[in-house]
Amino acid sequence: MASGATLTIDPGTVIKGETGTGTNSKALIDSQGGRIIAEGTATLPIFYTYINDQITPEQVAAGNFKSPNLSPTQQGLWGGLIILGNAKISASATSVQMEGIPTSETATYGGTNDDDDSGILRHVSIRHTGTDIGTGNEIQALSLGGVGRGTIIENIDIVCSKDDGVEFFGGAVNVTNVLVWNVGDDGLDTDQGYSGTVTNFLVITPGGSALELDGPEGAPLANGNHTFNKGYIYGCTDYLVDCDDDTNVDITNIYFNGVPSGDTLVASIADVIAAGSTISNWQYTMNSSYNASAVFYEVPATVLTSVAENAFTTGFDASVFSWTWASQSGELSNLGL
Repeated sequence: MASGATLTIDPGTVIKGETGTGTNSKALIDSQGGRIIAEGTATLPIFYTYINDQITPEQVAAGNFKSPNLSPTQQGLWGGLIILGNAKISASATSVQMEGIPTSETATYGGTNDDDDSGILRHVSIRHTGTDIGTGNEIQALSLGGVGRGTIIENIDIVCSKDDGVEFFGGAVNVTNVLVWNVGDDGLDTDQGYSGTVTNFLVITPGGSALELDGPEGAPLANGNHTFNKGYIYGCTDYLVDCDDDTNVDITNIYFNGVPSGDTLVASIADVIAAGSTISNWQYTMNSSYNASAVFYEVPATVLTSVAENAFTTGFDASVFSWTWASQSGELSNLGL
């Protein structure tokens, strides 16, 4: 979508992406200066999915948001949604090309306007994404490059991306109510000096880290830290929270549950705190294979509280995800949510 253009998508619309790998990968790109207005509702969400998904607008209108033929574990069937803005990033230049997108395509992001407006995403489900662009290089379900805080992103359902659920490449956009389920890599990933806030998030069984939080790639920005607040993290293959030494992040009101034995937080959490990040009110549920001192290595004891399963007091609200595939499939009820 070119600069100056606006794409408006009606509630209940189902958008399907073609298959393809490498240079034939298919993704929807909202370029710098463009706006995408995708305002679904809890009863009529908007869906971005694979071309062979048999879900229809009629099915959506009837209140059935599950795919009739695809499972919630089928990853990498098409590209994903990429939004590119003019907010500040910390990279090799003020504006750079989105990773994995050929330079023949206009896919630059970054600038000087943290109030930039790339549109609205509300009650949007993004499914079966992450097609291979090259070896070890896939498109995230939702890529946000230099997206400004004038953009509204609320109530997002990410299911079975082969790569990350949502990746923030700098920018200052705030995201509220995001669920990430069955992704092949990280649940929520931040890079390049992201400075916004993610509030009320749920990450379920990611293939990588639940939170992959990287620091600036160039000079640190003057924007301060980004924030994760009111989160529920269930299960993990890699780290629960993986930070660089210089990650600019505040993490508060998080509950960890279903953690496999041997998972941990990287040792750099102490470096992050020393560099000016804050962490507070981390709650977790103990089980027989759970070595809390190893899992939460270098996390101050004053931050941690052991609670009975789902007896968290973090402010996390699961009720806002009642419209998602995870809810309709019974996955949330299986977690006791």
